[in-house]
Amino acid sequence: MLNRPEPLHLLFIALAAVHLASLLGGSIDGADTVQHITKPALMPALALYTLACGGPRLLVAALLFGCGGDTLLEIGGDLVFLLGMGCFAAGHICYITFFLRNRRRIPPLLAAGYAAAWLGLVIALWSGLPAGMRGPVAVYSLLLTAMALGALSAGPVALAGGALFLLSDSLIATDIADWPQAPQGPFWVMLTYIAAQYALAHGVVRTHLAGAAAPAPAPEGAPAAG
Repeated sequence: MLNRPEPLHLLFIALAAVHLASLLGGSIDGADTVQHITKPALMPALALYTLACGGPRLLVAALLFGCGGDTLLEIGGDLVFLLGMGCFAAGHICYITFFLRNRRRIPPLLAAGYAAAWLGLVIALWSGLPAGMRGPVAVYSLLLTAMALGALSAGPVALAGGALFLLSDSLIATDIADWPQAPQGPFWVMLTYIAAQYALAHGVVRTHLAGAAAPAPAPEGAPAAG
């Protein structure tokens, strides 16, 4: 664990605030430059903060894969977009791996609701997506949904983070499919994405530290303490 995590926390919050403000001030000179500088820096700053708090390596890896995805999506182009989506998919696998180590019973109704939301969104978007993206988007969104549902094992804050990640990526998918977008669409995408990663990181760190502090089970046949 590193010392003095608070400055890193403040760094992440400052980067997020500046990035979101630059999205709202898109017509101001230099706003695009600020966006391009701050976006790739967000997840490394959050990764450093979580590492300073004692977060697990899987969380750090998930956040750094998110940085890779953020950077690639800034470049543009279908192939680069798919590569960026692959980075985010790798991050979801890191999250899922952590969640599987801390299994919690998932209510069947919640699982059914997430499954229905995934299927409904894929069906609704299918005809509007470019042909080369339909399969990758369907597979990626299934992985994202599994991550969002599995986040329950890291507590309600992480579960909310998973839901926000679903919302953020759904906004991106509807834009690709040429659905009508809300004003300031990129702002809402990034606001929900930043909040999602922060909430997921918060839940994972708390779960990890709680597991590390829990006493190991006594071997069979050992005398009980007390």
